[in-house]
Amino acid sequence: MTFKELNISEPIFRALSEKGYVSPTPIQEQAIPLVLNKKDVLGLAQTGTGKTAAFSIPIIQQLYLTREKGQQRKVKALILAPTRELAIQIDECIKEYTIYTGLRHTTIYGGVKQNAQVNALKAGVDILVATPGRLLDLLSQGYVNLNSVRHFVLDEADRMLDMGFVHDIKRLLPLMPKEKQSLLFSATMPRTIASLSQTILHNPVKVEVTPASSVVDTVEQYIYFVEKNDKKDLLIDLLAKEKEQSVLVFSRTKHGADKIAKQLCKVGISSEAIHGNKSQNARQRALNDFKSNKIRVLIATDIAARGIDIDRLELVINYDLPEVPEMYVHRIGRTGRAGNTGTALTFCAEDEKIMLKDIQKLTGKRFHIAS
Repeated sequence: MTFKELNISEPIFRALSEKGYVSPTPIQEQAIPLVLNKKDVLGLAQTGTGKTAAFSIPIIQQLYLTREKGQQRKVKALILAPTRELAIQIDECIKEYTIYTGLRHTTIYGGVKQNAQVNALKAGVDILVATPGRLLDLLSQGYVNLNSVRHFVLDEADRMLDMGFVHDIKRLLPLMPKEKQSLLFSATMPRTIASLSQTILHNPVKVEVTPASSVVDTVEQYIYFVEKNDKKDLLIDLLAKEKEQSVLVFSRTKHGADKIAKQLCKVGISSEAIHGNKSQNARQRALNDFKSNKIRVLIATDIAARGIDIDRLELVINYDLPEVPEMYVHRIGRTGRAGNTGTALTFCAEDEKIMLKDIQKLTGKRFHIAS
């Protein structure tokens, strides 16, 4: 199937074609027709499956077809995301898809001054991507009005709950019209999400794509058994062999991420670290530099890396193994995204072998042993 067969409007189809998007991913193939038919959707999907396009393309199409020229722009679609990084990533996708539609969009999130965000809202937007805290803050100051919302998306609902946003979501729901299309996406379906979905969705259609561990099927995984003190030299050797490649490296700690970046820069490999101690602006700048190939290696901690979305990233290196096995799946899922293949190299020291066993138990996969 192609996007053309999904009856995507010409301006959106043109934008997709220019970016080289021809065939929808399984979640897009299932969700887009449902959203275009104004159904509420409960989507079970990991990041990396193409779910942002699955909800944003049909919403953009509906707004494009019903746009009213000359009318004051009001927020007609609200997309809630748990983190700044994910909100920015969603907004970047919407920017790609709306380029020929004349629709306006913006993103609001905490951790930065609000002036630029307030100015964008005052100018009028059709699509608003927001984190719950900053949205409630700007609502209380009178800068946002949700009375005209026709489409509401709750993305990564399980993370929303993990981060304690359930009360914020419940505060936001009465501020929107009852008559609207609602979409909820989550990687997992614990009882709390099932209960939340009942309060948000009306007769939803459930769409589901392959579970978390299936990402390991599209990624070639190699393990290097290495002494802790030899990891730095091994990393430098591997990067020297892959001279042209952009590489995402994972460190277990913030201090470790900074140290790796410093060591690589010392030997002439352009690198930068992103983690929770860096300001939002610094993290975003590093991510943009990585995407535009100004720096070759990005070193990230697990929290900073959630929401990193880089087209056709081919190589991920686990400098340290994560303590939580599920984090390994999220890490290697930065590559092998949306049907592409990728490679993950993992360094394992003696004291990390127990973590390796837990990862193998979760994924059901053996690693290729690298020499």
